[in-house]
Amino acid sequence: MESDGFRLVLDAGNGSMGELQRHCDLRDIDAVLLSHLHGDHCLDLVANSYARRYHPEGMPPKLPVYGPINTQERLCGAFEKWPDDSLADIYDFRTIGAGCLHVGPFRIDLTRVAHPVEAYGVRVTAEDRVLTYSGDTGACDRLVRLARDSDLFLCEASFLDDEDNPPDLHLTGREAGEHAQKAGVGRLVLTHLVPWGNAARSEEEAAGAFDGNLTIAAPGATYEI
Repeated sequence: MESDGFRLVLDAGNGSMGELQRHCDLRDIDAVLLSHLHGDHCLDLVANSYARRYHPEGMPPKLPVYGPINTQERLCGAFEKWPDDSLADIYDFRTIGAGCLHVGPFRIDLTRVAHPVEAYGVRVTAEDRVLTYSGDTGACDRLVRLARDSDLFLCEASFLDDEDNPPDLHLTGREAGEHAQKAGVGRLVLTHLVPWGNAARSEEEAAGAFDGNLTIAAPGATYEI
């Protein structure tokens, strides 16, 4: 997301850096915030480290990376050999926790959500406009409170409603819609839909619980708030 020319990336899962290059130079990213350390949300920072380290125009300044405890160790452990510099010359690692921080023009509020590892929902505010990102979570009242009156709510909907879903892992489309309805958000975008799922059914489930503007996330989509 961008405000006042400042580019903040929320999560860096597999394939995200390739898509991001369609919109900006990777060296123009100003900061990255990771909601949690599962590979599908963070491991493209490994690929990005090569892009920064070996760019023919030279290595840019260190990129601030905000993430849960052990973010540096998680990324370094993905290499076949631990980097000699522990990526400290590429990234400026900063540990997050529940609460508030400021990154560039953004106020960021973080709350723990229901997931097997340390994971955060993210509320980003700039110029009285609010985007909330669920990250990965099961049903969670804290997420409803975090998303209250958001202009845009990016909410995961990995599961379908009629499956025997494990608790505290992911949301169904219906649950995403219920969270959005309780929070009174302006627009709901369903994210984290898995390839073996059924996007149309997820959207239908969410529409049965949420009476506002509803769409499904798509590669290259942009939203102005």
